Amino acid sequence: MRNLAGQFRALMMAAAIGLATAPVAHAADAAIPTTPEAGSFKIGIEPWLGYGQWHVADAKGLFKTNGLSDVQIVNFAEDKDINAALASGQLDAANIATHTAMGMVAAGLPVKIVLLLDVSMTADAIIAGKDVTSIADLKGKQVAFEEGTTSDILLKYALAKNGMSVADVQPVPMPAADAGGALIAGRVPVAVTYEPYLTVAMAQNKDVKLLFTAGEDPGLISDVLVVRDEVIKSRPGQVLAMIKSWDAALKDYNADTSGGRAIIAKAVGSDVKDLNTAFDGVRYYSLAENKTALTGDFTTKTFADVEAAAKNAKLLQADVTPEQMIDPSFVKAAQ
Repeated sequence: MRNLAGQFRALMMAAAIGLATAPVAHAADAAIPTTPEAGSFKIGIEPWLGYGQWHVADAKGLFKTNGLSDVQIVNFAEDKDINAALASGQLDAANIATHTAMGMVAAGLPVKIVLLLDVSMTADAIIAGKDVTSIADLKGKQVAFEEGTTSDILLKYALAKNGMSVADVQPVPMPAADAGGALIAGRVPVAVTYEPYLTVAMAQNKDVKLLFTAGEDPGLISDVLVVRDEVIKSRPGQVLAMIKSWDAALKDYNADTSGGRAIIAKAVGSDVKDLNTAFDGVRYYSLAENKTALTGDFTTKTFADVEAAAKNAKLLQADVTPEQMIDPSFVKAAQ
C-alpha cells in the first residue's frame, strides 16, 4: 500500500506467478458459524490510515469481544513483502489496494475480497502551482509521480478523462514522498502525491492547490481486505468475526474520533496533529455500507473503473471479474 515514510502501493506479481488457481471458495456454499474457530488469525498490514480500524479493534479489545482469542497483526513496510507473505500462506488475510488484489487474482493467487475498508477522497491528489489551473494545462509539462503506484493510476485516469494520455506530459519519476517537495522547490510544476505530503506542500506555498483528487471517482483509490480461499473454506467463523470487529472498531472511532485517531497515529508512527487533514481525506466503510457496496456500486461501477485504470497504468495485464474476486457472503451474514 502506502505509508507515511514514502513507501507506496506497488503491484507484486512474482510471488503469485506459478500458483495454480484454486477452486472458487465462497462462504455462501455453507452456513457461516457465528462462533469463530479456535486458533490464531494472521492479518498483514502496512502503516496506512485506511487500515486504522484494526488498530482500534486491537487497542479496545474488540477482537476478543467477537470471540477471536489470537489475532496477530503483522506489520510490513513494503508491498512486495506483504504480498509475498500472503502468497506463501504465512498470512491468512491482508489489507491491500483494490488494484493490487486484481493483480494477485490475475496472477493466480487464490484470494477473495470480503470487505471494502476505505476509499481515498482527497488524500490522493494531483497538485499544481498557480500557472496550472486544469488537467489540460498539463500538456507538455513535467509531472512528478511514483511510477507503478496509485499515483500512476490517478494521473493516467485524470489524463484519460480529459482526452489525454501520459504521452502528453513529461513524467518525472520519484517517490511520492518527494514529489510535493519537488513542486515546492520549483523543480516541477505539477506533482502527484498523498497525505500528509499534500498538506505539507500547500502549507509551504499558498499558490499550491489541489488540481484533481481521487474523490473525482470515489473508489478508484480504495483498499480492501482479502482472505485466502483456503481460510474462507476452513475458518469462515474467524473471517466473520474479523468483519464484525472492524465494524465495532469503526463505531467506537465514530463515537470517539479524537481517541481513535490517536490510536491510529501511534500505530503508524506519526503525530496525530500532522494527520488530521489526512484523516479527513479518507472515508472508512462500515458493515452497513459494505452490505450495499459489495453487491452494488463497488461491483457494478468501481470495479470496472479500477480495472480500466490499472490496465491503463500497465499494473494489470489480464481481465478479472467481480465474480472471481468478491465474496459478499460474510458482510451479508454479519449482524
